[in-house]
Amino acid sequence: MPTVLLARHGETTWNRDGRLQGWAPTSLTDRGHEQARALAAAVDAEYDVDRIVASDLRRARQTASYLADCVGCEPCHEAAWRERDFGRYQGLPHETVFEDHERLSLSRAGRAAVDARPESGESLRDVRERVLSGWERLLAESDPGETVAVVAHGGPLYLLLGAVDGRDVVDAVVEGEQHNCALNELRVSDGTPTVVEENRTDFLDGAPA
Repeated sequence: MPTVLLARHGETTWNRDGRLQGWAPTSLTDRGHEQARALAAAVDAEYDVDRIVASDLRRARQTASYLADCVGCEPCHEAAWRERDFGRYQGLPHETVFEDHERLSLSRAGRAAVDARPESGESLRDVRERVLSGWERLLAESDPGETVAVVAHGGPLYLLLGAVDGRDVVDAVVEGEQHNCALNELRVSDGTPTVVEENRTDFLDGAPA
C-alpha cells in the first residue's frame, strides 16, 4: 500500500508576523531553515522516500530542497498544492482581514464563508477542489509500496486531512492544526487513505524557538 507523508513548510517572516501569505514569494526565516533540516533528517531516518511532490511557492520549494538533499530525489513542483490565494488581502494581518470582512470568517459567517472569495482570490471551496484534484492525481500515479512525500501549506493540509476524515470544510479548517514542518502520515489501502499520524513535531525539539 502507498504511504504518503504530508508536511507543512518551515516558518517564514510572514508566519511570524501573522500576515496572510497566499501566493507571495515569502522566504524561510533562520528558524524555518532549521525546521526544514530537522524535518528532512527525521523523514530520511524513518522512511524510504521514492518521490517528492511540493507546492511551487518559494517557502515550500525551500523546505522541499532540504528533503531532496537527504533522500536523494528531486521534487516535482505542482501548483495544485499551493496555499489559498487571498487576492488583494495578501500581506495584510490575518486578524484584521477576518475581523473587517465577516463574510470571509468561518467563525462568524459559518458555511457561507466557504464560498466567499476575496477580491482576485480563491474561496475555500476553490482551494479544496484544487487540492483534492492534486491528491487524486498523486494517488493515481503512486505504485503499491511507494512512499511519497508532499510539502505544502497549512490550508491545503487542513482541507485534505479533513476530507480524509470525513469532516466538512468548516470543521476541517476551524479545528485543523499544522505547525511549521509538522509531519503527517497517511497509508492508502484499496484507494482508501487512513491517517496514521497527524501534526507530528517531536523531531523539531532541536530547532531554535
